[in-house]
Amino acid sequence: MALTTKSYKEPDEATKEKTITYTGAELLVQSFIDQKVDYIFGYPGGAVLPLYDAFYEGKVPHILTRHEQGAVHAAEGYARVTGKPGVVVVTSGPGATNTITGIADAMSDSIPLIVITGQVHRPGIGKDAFQEADLLSMTTPITKHNYQVTDVKDIPKIIDEAFHIASTGRKGPVVIDFPKDIGVLETVEVAPRELDLPGYHIDLNPEEKEIDQFIQMIRQAEKPLILAGAGVNHAEASNELTSFANKYKIPVVNTLLGLGSIPYSDPLFLGMGGMHGSYASNMALTECDLLINFGSRFDDRLASSPDDFAKDAKVIHVDIDPCEINKIIPTDLGIIADAKLTLESLLEYETHDLIHHDWYEHCLSNKATYPFKYDKPTDDFVKPQQAIEYIGKITNGDALVATDVGQHQMWVAQYYPFKTHGQIITSGGLGTMGFGIPAAMGAKFAYPDKTVVAVVGDGGFQMTNQEMAILNEFNNDIKIVLINNGALGMVKQWQDKFYSQRFSHSVFTGQPDFMKLSESYGVKSFMIDSNEKLESTIDEAFAHKGPALIEIRISPSEPVLPMVPSGQPNYKMEGVE
Repeated sequence: MALTTKSYKEPDEATKEKTITYTGAELLVQSFIDQKVDYIFGYPGGAVLPLYDAFYEGKVPHILTRHEQGAVHAAEGYARVTGKPGVVVVTSGPGATNTITGIADAMSDSIPLIVITGQVHRPGIGKDAFQEADLLSMTTPITKHNYQVTDVKDIPKIIDEAFHIASTGRKGPVVIDFPKDIGVLETVEVAPRELDLPGYHIDLNPEEKEIDQFIQMIRQAEKPLILAGAGVNHAEASNELTSFANKYKIPVVNTLLGLGSIPYSDPLFLGMGGMHGSYASNMALTECDLLINFGSRFDDRLASSPDDFAKDAKVIHVDIDPCEINKIIPTDLGIIADAKLTLESLLEYETHDLIHHDWYEHCLSNKATYPFKYDKPTDDFVKPQQAIEYIGKITNGDALVATDVGQHQMWVAQYYPFKTHGQIITSGGLGTMGFGIPAAMGAKFAYPDKTVVAVVGDGGFQMTNQEMAILNEFNNDIKIVLINNGALGMVKQWQDKFYSQRFSHSVFTGQPDFMKLSESYGVKSFMIDSNEKLESTIDEAFAHKGPALIEIRISPSEPVLPMVPSGQPNYKMEGVE
């Protein structure tokens, strides 16, 4: 039943008996239905019992995760592959504070979330009531906006505004702090639901004069290069980017979160740039005379030495967030607009004489001469790069791939053949260990018919593996690839390189039996501890109908290469022969 949008008026005594009343909890559920919410990810507690009582009818499916951080990461996984806000409901106090890592992660990577945090009843706020926490103060720096509901009539309006803010412009998380008594209070009508957000105006279109200048700068360039970041994927503009690059034969470098914006198989794709990027990408960033940035924020993993970054290039920066223009790298042309709309405008030009053959051939030569590569496998350990390559082959590059954070994340970025936006599901800006498994679950809920793979390390796996408990409950057919080197691999690699091999607390002296742990959750497990077993075991695991854990034993000293040491310019790569 649709809720009325008329202004609230106190009914007279004669009409009170005939008037339908709504509790705050009922208004919240109906608002979720109005917003076409597919799933709620959450964890109950005392402060949100009125809400959970309203969820009992199942009008919006609820997924009970095993930890509040897992709930937020699952909602992130859902949001990253659909572009729609993921929805989380948790209780007050520790339930709410457990979401903060996920909220900060979503803010860093521009992921739309609606996080409902329970709060003590209004009379107890500010009085150190049981399980009270000031979520408004805590989340102000890590959200696009936050609310505290103080009047039950405002719930639908707040929900409408929150979804609009989270999913427009540069997307991000919105927190709604929900006092317990608001859930049980009743009202007969609600406040007007028309959006009224003074100062919040999003202009997505580029100006015609900016497009003209853009094309003119390409005309004047001899060595143009496209840098495609997460903004291209958020705009679902991979087709437009690929068409634009091929129209003018401009090579493309991706950021980590920009992977998939141009197919891995496209000859113009040079690879990921930055700290663990390809030789071809980093040299192109160094040598170009025009750098065209679509939706990348020039973060320090890409531009570790800003003064030396593309220092001989003019820079065009297209970004939906005006705060990013000139924040890190000085810009010659800044266009505040949506990447997809900008690319569509650029593609309308009928210019065909701007192909830069010599530069194009030079970049392709670097790509062919210095590809990502790894040593041949030994009898003792499996090569993780080979495993990821093979998974890419048998999934035809079509899988949704979630990762944790660390070495395995970089090997996925280097070796999995992504084809389009929404395929890579990873924590970029915040670098959150424990992200992979719950995020993969959220992606699988969004697209149950797609192949979903979670690639995790043994460190991050031990932070959120409890979420495996729900895989069989919902028949979540996810293949978890556990890259086990018995250590915190990236930490250990840095200690090896920069701390004289003083491996302080980066090597696990004891680990659980991951095979038995997996089986205890009812998830079939597979072990790969030799190269002879690699392909056959992966085939068997992926043919299994249902969730599976594939543990791959690798060398504890296997590094991620190439590598640009922190603070160094991109051309100072190590591990390139």
